[in-house]
Order: sequence, then structure tokens, then C-alpha cells
Amino acid sequence: MKYNYLGQSGLQVSEVGLGCMNFGMVNDAAESAKIVHHALDLGVNLFDTADVYGERGKSEEWLGQALGARRPEVVIATKFAGSMSSERFDMQGGSRRYIMQAVEASLRRLGTDYIDLYQMHVADKQTPIEETLRALDDLISQGKVRYIGCSNYAAWLIADAAWTAGSGNLNTFISAQNRYSLLTRDVEKEVIPACEAYGLGILPYFPLESGLLTGKYRKGEPPPEGTRLAKWGSFGTGAFASDEKLDKVEVLNELCRRYDHSLLDMAVGWLASRPAVASVIAGVTSTGQLEQNVKAGEWRATDAELAEIDEITAPPIETFGPPRRQD
Repeated sequence: MKYNYLGQSGLQVSEVGLGCMNFGMVNDAAESAKIVHHALDLGVNLFDTADVYGERGKSEEWLGQALGARRPEVVIATKFAGSMSSERFDMQGGSRRYIMQAVEASLRRLGTDYIDLYQMHVADKQTPIEETLRALDDLISQGKVRYIGCSNYAAWLIADAAWTAGSGNLNTFISAQNRYSLLTRDVEKEVIPACEAYGLGILPYFPLESGLLTGKYRKGEPPPEGTRLAKWGSFGTGAFASDEKLDKVEVLNELCRRYDHSLLDMAVGWLASRPAVASVIAGVTSTGQLEQNVKAGEWRATDAELAEIDEITAPPIETFGPPRRQD
């Protein structure tokens, strides 16, 4: 396993991380523990979860139980700001009041006295970013949090947070967790340049587009029974399996056949090779899937294949200039 520094920090994370969203939702406690232990054996040290995963808290709880005495060996990345209650409006967001409650609850569920990477799951439009950053800075001073990151932030929010932290002499975000894959590359336009400018490492989520980039789905055919997209119905089709994306998958499959490797290799290995990406976070439901993801992280494309991938999946280049005259 290769390890990378996360952004401009001293925190080192495995090139392939383990997303723990399925813990408490798909996998029970015993299955979750088996996956965690196998990940450790494979050299995975980044375990990404959130307080809202697994029926609001179950993922954190089962991850903490599975790690046990091996907790010092790993980087626990969890998140706050998502809604933890369908009844209480104040159980979410980035206010000082809520952050101080949320971190204590996560520490309790994880069975630890510190969190390596505490990430703001979604931006809070109502709370000034300075309030959020000062509260997180206090948690770092108290030793309850080691580093902080953001998730689902637009580029201007990343820049605003970096400026606010710098002007206030506060600890700042070292990472950005956004959706990023071969088929979803819009972050390359603004988010990644902002992260590179301000020293944040990228942690892509949905790198396999919920299975679309594993080769298990085909255009014109219903999702295989038992798969995530089959369970999600029309939502899964709209969010992940549009006709446009399925068309690209077919072309990518042909490219993989010509270069003699799997689509999974390309999906994980391509992301792992991107300069700003520190770790590819992939969720699994079995140890077999975990082994495949870790192995795929070692794959690298040739320059010729990279050029072909860009022809298929790169977002269009936007050009700016004066408006064209309309006669």
C-alpha cells in the first residue's frame, strides 16, 4: 500500500481508503468488523464515516468497536453538520453550539478520545464560516480533533474558508471530500484548482458511481437484483445511471478490453493517479470487494490511454470572452 500526505499537512493516508457508509445499513456489526480487520491487514489506514451514516450513528459505533485496541494504527475521518434529527432543526449545521455537541457524540460512539480528521459534511449557509472555524480550532487546541476538512464545498467556499482562517490565525481545512469519478469530473473546473491553490487534498467519494464503474450495469438492461441501483429505483437511475453515463461506460469497457484490464482498475487507479487526490474512498459490502479495490489502486494508465480517457469523459473546456454579436 502506498501512503500520501493529505494536503499540506503531515497526516499520511493510504492511497485507497475504506468508506464505512454501509456499516449499520447493509452490513451488520460482525460483517463490519470483518471488513475493518481485513482492511487493516491490507494496509488501509483511512476509515471514513459520518455521524449520519448507518441510521444516524451506527456506522461510527460499529467502526469504533471493530477497531478496538488497534485504533492508534488508523486515521478516523468522520463528519458533522448533516441532519441528526427529523424533528429538531438545531441538530445540524456549523454553529459553535452544535459542533460542541456533535463532536462529543461522535467521540462516544467511536470509543475514542480524539478524531483524526473532522469534516464538515455540508456547508451551512446560515452560520458565518468564522464561527465554524473558531469552534473547530478550539477542538484542535483541546486535543479532541487533530485536523479538519470540508465536504461538498464549492470552490468559492473553500477559498473563503482559507482566507478566513489565514486572517484569523486559525487552523484551516486540509482536505475536501467531493464527488469525483471518471464519469463525474465537474470538480476539475473550479474545486480542484481551489484545493491546489490553498493546499487541500482531495478525497473523492462515489469513485465507482455506486457500482456503475464496476461493469455490472448495462444500458437497456435492468439493474441486477440485489444491487444498490436496483434498490434505489428511479433515484439511482437519475443520480448515477443516466443514458449518457451508460453510453460512456460502454466506450470505457471497450477501451479496457483493448488495454487488457478491468473497468474497476481504471476507475480506482485513474483517480489514485490524479495529483491532488490523496486517497480514494470506496465503500464495500464484502472483503472480496475490498481486495479488488486495493489492487485496483495500484493500476496506472499509459499516456496514450489517459488521452483516450480524456476524449471520452473529460468535461468540456469553457472559454470566456466578449459576447458574440447578434445580427
